[in-house]
Amino acid sequence: MTFMMYFVAPMMLGRPMDIAAMLGSLLGGWAMGMLMHLVNGSIIFPLIYAYVLYRILPGEPWLKGTIWGLILWLVSQALVTPMMGGGLFSANAGGLMAATASLIGHAIYGVLLGAVAGAAQGPSASSPARTAA
Repeated sequence: MTFMMYFVAPMMLGRPMDIAAMLGSLLGGWAMGMLMHLVNGSIIFPLIYAYVLYRILPGEPWLKGTIWGLILWLVSQALVTPMMGGGLFSANAGGLMAATASLIGHAIYGVLLGAVAGAAQGPSASSPARTAA
């Protein structure tokens, strides 16, 4: 996600998405905003996914992760971004292009999280059991 907002978003928006600065406006500075973003994305959200949502979301691990990424995107666009002054669905922070870039980033984050966490969890209950020949 962090890579996306600084290196991929400029190709879509013409500028980076500086989530650290937006979060930092609530936390006292860019460094605190970046720390919060990294802790959420690498510790808190994966733990919620692994210990709460993995068992209840449908599908294969990549799909479960994608659903979680889309939930995070919806929460970020409907609650977090407006609280930081970006408006509902990034209306004041780049509009549709910013919301779309955020959607793509969250979906990729979810797919990767699902692939990594799914591999660590082993086969899901929805996966057919494989037998040795």
